[in-house]
Amino acid sequence: MFDFHMHSRVSFDAKDTGEQMARAALERGLKEICFTDHIDYDPLAQEQTMAFDTEAYNAEYNDLEIPGLIIRRGMEFGMDHTNVAQFQKDLNRRPFDFVLGSVHFVEDLDVYFEPYWRGKTQFQAERRFLEQTLACVRLHEDFDVLAHLSFISKAWANPTHRLLPYGEHAEIVDEILATLVRKGKGLEMNTSGVDRCGGFLPTREYFLRFRELGGQIVTIGSDAHNAQRVGQYAGEACEILREVFGYVCTFAERKPIFHKL
Repeated sequence: MFDFHMHSRVSFDAKDTGEQMARAALERGLKEICFTDHIDYDPLAQEQTMAFDTEAYNAEYNDLEIPGLIIRRGMEFGMDHTNVAQFQKDLNRRPFDFVLGSVHFVEDLDVYFEPYWRGKTQFQAERRFLEQTLACVRLHEDFDVLAHLSFISKAWANPTHRLLPYGEHAEIVDEILATLVRKGKGLEMNTSGVDRCGGFLPTREYFLRFRELGGQIVTIGSDAHNAQRVGQYAGEACEILREVFGYVCTFAERKPIFHKL
């Protein structure tokens, strides 16, 4: 099993050490992990500590080795329509094995919190999030895999926490997936929604459609922000991807490695 989305204390919103996270992975039978700490920029500049410190990152991971576990170094970059040049700068901080692209801000507001939802119906909030995601995957070139396509489902302020329904947004979701395919990018099965909103982010039907459209690269990530959540539901995610693709991917030096399941 693999976990290619996790955050140690290097990220602004996590506290456990890299070693604690890695040892938890080994204890749960994982073969390979990747740390993907946050580089996110608040468009309104209210909070700038969401971008990790490179020296702290290097100190945490450069010498981290756990026998029996492959440890990769990556990052999660929060994409916006204004930060293409910034993405390039952050890629030059150090060598990375893997880069997740994610969307957390829409209309300059963090979708996790109530101000974004104010004055919107559930459908409108979801649709604007997907529109922003489409704009970002069209604009950005420097990510390897799109993280948690349906992230908005687990947002703290989401009044329903419903799994983002493919059927209600099929046209725009297909555009997102087709853009990923055209650019040779991957799709992440994020397991953090299972005990928060009842399913993977996104769900199995998105991966079926991704494959129909020609998608090939798929990864699994727990989005763990503490050692207790490392590798959570990775086995169930592997089973779904085995049925749909027959494999799951990891990355080394920004190149996908396909593991038959």
